[in-house]
Amino acid sequence: MMTRHGTLSRRRLARLALAAGGSAWGLRAQPGATSACQNVLRVSTAGWRTDFSRHSVCLEEIWPGGPGRDGIPPIDRPITTPLGDATTWLEPLEPVIAVERNGQARAYPLQILVWHEIVNDVLGGEPTLVTFCPLCNTAIAFDRRLEPGGPVYDFGTTGNLRFSDLVMWDRQTESWWQQLTGEAIVGELTGKRLTPYPAQILGWQAFASAYPSGDVLSRDTGFDRPYGVNPYAGYDDINSSPFLFEGQPDGRLRPMERVVGVSLAEEAVAYPLGDVAAARVIHDTIGEVPVIVLVAPGALSATDAATIAESRDAGQVGVFDRRLDTVLLTFEVASEDRFRDQQTGSLWDVTGQGLAGPLTGHHLRPLSHVVAFWFAWAAGFPQTRLWSG
Repeated sequence: MMTRHGTLSRRRLARLALAAGGSAWGLRAQPGATSACQNVLRVSTAGWRTDFSRHSVCLEEIWPGGPGRDGIPPIDRPITTPLGDATTWLEPLEPVIAVERNGQARAYPLQILVWHEIVNDVLGGEPTLVTFCPLCNTAIAFDRRLEPGGPVYDFGTTGNLRFSDLVMWDRQTESWWQQLTGEAIVGELTGKRLTPYPAQILGWQAFASAYPSGDVLSRDTGFDRPYGVNPYAGYDDINSSPFLFEGQPDGRLRPMERVVGVSLAEEAVAYPLGDVAAARVIHDTIGEVPVIVLVAPGALSATDAATIAESRDAGQVGVFDRRLDTVLLTFEVASEDRFRDQQTGSLWDVTGQGLAGPLTGHHLRPLSHVVAFWFAWAAGFPQTRLWSG
């Protein structure tokens, strides 16, 4: 993580957690378990005008993450660059967050987001918040308004964590927000939720192919950071422990196992990425929505090797409503990075675009999802259904 003076090591953060009176990995009750709240903050309130009397979570669940408020600086004035210019500093499989609004697509490289975590942007005329929590591997985009035409909120990093997940703040009311759920958990707006936009982690090459008219967040951020270097090298080892996670992880999977998390119609489902990647195509129903989960190789992990470009392939995931107009499509694997619907024989890619056959040019409706570490998803959605085939 970053302070204003450089990289803050995980070992240093662990010492900070111990100094705050807890364990580096936490020994409290499992998230979601019933226990009396002490509601004693373990983080500094100095300089905050947040209404701490209003909260929807136990205040002691919020821990200092090391850097202070906006010590990991958000990008407030994003500059974009054409696809062709970005090829000089993005390798083909480097991961980017792909977000499309009203026909405008933008790539947010994780080599930038690991150093900033938040981008306050406008995309397709819509105020858009793009976030990435490296400790949870959660890439999520939101509408920066609570309702259409309502006030636009600007977000930053509090410097705090809850169950290892980024706690954001808005500059208008100084309420604190949980990144994974988009919910205000402390302050004036407690209980309000941001509306998520579909966001997908793709390899740079795949984004450029799928969105030839798109653009890219530039490295011209106004900050001096070693973009491309991974400050979380080795963190995503499946046999490691989550960092600064206060609680007992859900034992159904290993804490650092990746899952595809989807929440629809008040039902949350987690698909173990290893199982899904082996099958490549998963058909399911969440609520009343027939869902297809597609997996293809082609995007590197952002928290593996010392440089992101040298990291292992963590794959690309797409989650879609498999209804196209009145037709319910059924899919099968066609090749390493292509899928075929059985109704028309058309070919599709992991972004849900029809590439060949009768449905060329059609698009499946994307569904908001995250590819998260299991401990984080289970903490945010403790009643989640775990897909098992």
